[in-house]
Amino acid sequence: MILEMKVPSPGESITEVEIAEWLVQDGDYVEKDQAIAEVDSDKATLELPAEQSGIITLKAEEGDAVAVGQVVCLIDTSAAKPEGGASNTETEAAPVKEEAPAPKVDAPKAEATYATGTASPAAKKILAEKGIEASAVQGTGKDGRVTKEDAVKAVPSMGTPTGGSRGETRSKLSMLRRKVAERLVAAKNETAMLTTFNEVDMSPIFDLRKQYKEEFKEKHGVGLGFMSFFTKAVIRALQMYPAVNSMIDGKEMISYDFCDISIAVSGPKGLMVPVVRNAENLTFRGIEAEIKRLAIRARDGQITVDEMTGGTFTISNGGVFGSMLSTPIINPPQSGILGMHNIIERPIARDGQIVIAPMMYVALSYDHRIIDGKESVGFLVAVKEALENPAEFLMDNDIKKALEL
Repeated sequence: MILEMKVPSPGESITEVEIAEWLVQDGDYVEKDQAIAEVDSDKATLELPAEQSGIITLKAEEGDAVAVGQVVCLIDTSAAKPEGGASNTETEAAPVKEEAPAPKVDAPKAEATYATGTASPAAKKILAEKGIEASAVQGTGKDGRVTKEDAVKAVPSMGTPTGGSRGETRSKLSMLRRKVAERLVAAKNETAMLTTFNEVDMSPIFDLRKQYKEEFKEKHGVGLGFMSFFTKAVIRALQMYPAVNSMIDGKEMISYDFCDISIAVSGPKGLMVPVVRNAENLTFRGIEAEIKRLAIRARDGQITVDEMTGGTFTISNGGVFGSMLSTPIINPPQSGILGMHNIIERPIARDGQIVIAPMMYVALSYDHRIIDGKESVGFLVAVKEALENPAEFLMDNDIKKALEL
């Protein structure tokens, strides 16, 4: 029986996918549920499992765009599984007596003469263009003279703008990468995007993590990272400034009473933004566990479209790559995105004294069409306020209870 395998729908509104890579070859025997291909949609990369066991015949090439429901391969389910481990009979050849290698005889060195190190007229011109002295080139001509070929091959010790590799390669952008590019350009062209900045003294969070991270990890099985503090601080600020938790739809503004926080992560196929649903209902432990789960799925290419759909606000952490400052681009149709950056020890003034503290620059990019300057600055100040005093603003002055310890 020949089974036609069609492209399943990876999610609502997706009508076309791209064959990113076949994981099997034409004529291979595949097992049921074995991953046979990776397919790219404009939102995620998904694996295509074999529906039955049998011999596979490929009907689409890598890089082909195929419609949802289109046949991409055939599986002959009546074919028997080939037996493995068949041995090949080899004819032993008669041993060949190895002969001792001939002794190496060094070529006689040419004696130096008046011509040694001098260049031919053609070689002189080439060496002059390269800025190389003839005496710096080993001549291969008669009596050690520097020939034109020697001059062409000569490379100055300081390098040369010519003669090196100038190759280039071309590779097709994945459907996901192309879609991300379109969305980024659309965000720049269709929103009145501005960015405001502030800085955060991370000392209180450092102190909390130093004191409780081992106990937290031992009890909950996840680390107490920075993302739970930032997510909690963002949720508080969104509730204080609901315009930042809103979107434009035509001539209307939609505001949400929940916080679905998109967390930008770098995956093998490019930037992915899985969503932590109803983050306002999660504890520190819940946020850390959900972010870890989504990050692993994104890294392993198992993230689904549903897990990346929606989101009312985005957090992007460029600091993990060493970024000191940036202007993050809004993730449309959202109206705001918070950019985290690396933490650097810097001198600051505290209570009239100069002290060294771990400082982070934070950036809020926002759509000025619905978020005014007062709201954007107030939002970022609220985030800073919560991060610099997490015990009071994020934990109700009961750290153990907040961390479920």
